[in-house]
Amino acid sequence: MSGFTNDWVYTDTVKDHFMHPRNVWEDDTFAYDGFGQVGSLACGDQMRVGIVVSDGKITDLKWQTYGCASAIASTSMMSEIVIGMTLEEAYHLTPSMITDRLGGLPQHKFHCSVLGDKALRAAIDNYLETHGMDNPYKKNVAKIICECKGITDQQIEELVKT
Repeated sequence: MSGFTNDWVYTDTVKDHFMHPRNVWEDDTFAYDGFGQVGSLACGDQMRVGIVVSDGKITDLKWQTYGCASAIASTSMMSEIVIGMTLEEAYHLTPSMITDRLGGLPQHKFHCSVLGDKALRAAIDNYLETHGMDNPYKKNVAKIICECKGITDQQIEELVKT
């Protein structure tokens, strides 16, 4: 399966992004154009993302994550991937794209990688809303969370609501 490694083994890339995270939001002086914040009750992780947009491209991104090594490394890698992307490209970033660039995550830690792209989409949504634009990228596309069972993020969110 794409994005998975064995047991608790972290790749050197995951370790590097955890020990030396990139684009961390270190102070409150960061002037963002769009802001997103998400959290997971399941694992207690929380993150916020701020983006700077110029000519439809993300030119800067800062983030803060309160979570485990997998969540921090995933958010750090996400920040490197999306700088320079168009809003549409960034909006459709998936957890698998992030974990593949990390060289995989332990299967039981894959869920830690799903918050970064959600916070990013929330920041893009916020940017578009505050600039009086409808979101042309928002489609009812479910992200597969469990490939073996075919469970999507939308199915999980609906179950939590009920």
